[in-house]
Amino acid sequence: MTDTHPTTAPDLTHLRADGSAHMVDVTEKAVTSRTARAEATLETRADVVDRLMAGDLPKGEALGTARIAGIMAAKRTWELIPLCHPLPLTKLSVDFEARGDRVRIVSTASVRGVTGVEMEALTAASVAALTLYDMIKAVDRHAVISGVRVLAKSGGKSGDWQLE
Repeated sequence: MTDTHPTTAPDLTHLRADGSAHMVDVTEKAVTSRTARAEATLETRADVVDRLMAGDLPKGEALGTARIAGIMAAKRTWELIPLCHPLPLTKLSVDFEARGDRVRIVSTASVRGVTGVEMEALTAASVAALTLYDMIKAVDRHAVISGVRVLAKSGGKSGDWQLE
């Protein structure tokens, strides 16, 4: 299913009638398999991307470090984002694609649970991008992280959704 932006805003489930924030009650929701995919982009110079992909940076091999950082961060999303539920992730992957002067970071998170994993996928992609920035800043302090977004989700009451 392709993204279609609704013309009316849905009810904001994290707000009470008085406008105060609260954690959504998911007690009665059905357990289903849920997956989300997200991305972030690290923009730098082409020579830096070449060094990054070759593992030839002053701080060492960055891709493995960033992959582990993304996985670790996703597992702690509930500690970082106040209204997220703790989730028993069943899969988390972080992959990198070199594209000239940028690196596309794509994360995929899966769970069998009562709530979605979009925030975990976003957290993984974001922290992996931040880690890459940290690893390359000695050779390019002008690098930029951009394009953090959810690409797709599946499972749950709202069904499947895909941006690409």
